[in-house]
Amino acid sequence: MSKPFLPFAWPQLFATALLFAAQAASAQQSVVPDTLDTIAQRVAACTVCHGKEGRAGSDGYYPRLAGKPAGYLYNQLVNFRDGKRTYPVMTAMLDNMSDAYLREIAQYFADQHPPYPPPQPTQATAAELERGRQLVHEGDKAKGIPACIACHGTKLTGTAPAIPGLIGLPRDYLLGQIGAWKIGTRHAAQPDCMAQIVQKMSSADISAATAWLAEQHVPADASPAPRLTAKLPLECGKLSP
Repeated sequence: MSKPFLPFAWPQLFATALLFAAQAASAQQSVVPDTLDTIAQRVAACTVCHGKEGRAGSDGYYPRLAGKPAGYLYNQLVNFRDGKRTYPVMTAMLDNMSDAYLREIAQYFADQHPPYPPPQPTQATAAELERGRQLVHEGDKAKGIPACIACHGTKLTGTAPAIPGLIGLPRDYLLGQIGAWKIGTRHAAQPDCMAQIVQKMSSADISAATAWLAEQHVPADASPAPRLTAKLPLECGKLSP
């Protein structure tokens, strides 16, 4: 379900990866920081794909980084670096970066708050959208599927320190990531609660939930919830960075 990587983009993206890695190595080796060498300059390579300030790529494949919980972003950077998530360009960029530097990158993007684009309509029917709303807000007890809001917050903007928002993401991206969990190509720290949940969802459930999420407007205050207010429905690994 993930969008295939385009071969003709490899040279450009690997060149970007090498430049980013060189900038990171230089920054880490410098004894006296150059006042012109800012974190914003160092993460410029990220914005080639993820958009200015990390507001998301234009094709629905590269997700928004801006405003996500710093702990979540850090965990994903570590997962790419260490092989839990598989994408060669990301791995090439992050391969030699320290945990401390990944935390700095994560915090930078967590602190960015550019506006969200308006939601895009889908081809889902009213019945499909209602099923999606039900899964997101109520879950499906018969199938053992918890509501999305139980972890991702009542506003679906995520929960600090390490649970991401689901609102404001393109449907293609949501489908790609849920599909990756479904077929076992995306992993998180054990116990991998998302993998457990997705295995209980049918293709129709996934289609309905992603359609409903993609059509929702982002609230004026899109910041993550400061903390969980109730016990999670499942035990999840690495919820703190």
